[in-house]
Amino acid sequence: MLAEDIYKTIEQQSEGTYSEKRSKFLAFAIPVTTLDEVKEQVEFYQKKYYDARHVCYAYRLGERGEQERANDNGEPSGTAGKPILGQIYSRELTNVLVVVVRYFGGIKLGTSGLIVAYRLAAAEALDAAPQIEKTINGEITLRFSYPLLNDVLRIVKEEEPKVVEQIFDNDCVVRLSMRLSRLPRLVERYEKLVISSKGDLRIEKE
Repeated sequence: MLAEDIYKTIEQQSEGTYSEKRSKFLAFAIPVTTLDEVKEQVEFYQKKYYDARHVCYAYRLGERGEQERANDNGEPSGTAGKPILGQIYSRELTNVLVVVVRYFGGIKLGTSGLIVAYRLAAAEALDAAPQIEKTINGEITLRFSYPLLNDVLRIVKEEEPKVVEQIFDNDCVVRLSMRLSRLPRLVERYEKLVISSKGDLRIEKE
């Protein structure tokens, strides 16, 4: 079971193949983060394998898998995209697209046969992909006057958040990103600084 602020995805593209009754299934697992990337990759495989009978796919997007879709591309409903998506789910992955290209071998596989074929082809590609864990982060923005700069940066040094943006002027801005489970402690330390600075520091939570 993954921690609430961790998600799994794949590090790089991988491939797999499966054959059944002369039908050949070519599977590709691709790391993606946006719908535009999904669309671009699907179009790429549709053009590359223009002579294939079907180019089916499924994807999950978002750190918590908020977006997903399964596409059968002409296969009987639920026999292609859904089993592909099921393999993504079974590995608790997100930000992943799996495309399975089918070359028809002349012998019908039937509903159950198609489900098995697409599932195993997707599994082959996903099993070949190195998996990585990434953290889900939150952000805060600090706005303060220049005399507070050393106090602000001391906490940055001690807590080690990622500095996303920093502007040092009469009015300073520092935007920080940190793993969700560690963010409350960072906010708490800056809230104490708000009190001691008598409101000269403002915290904006994303």
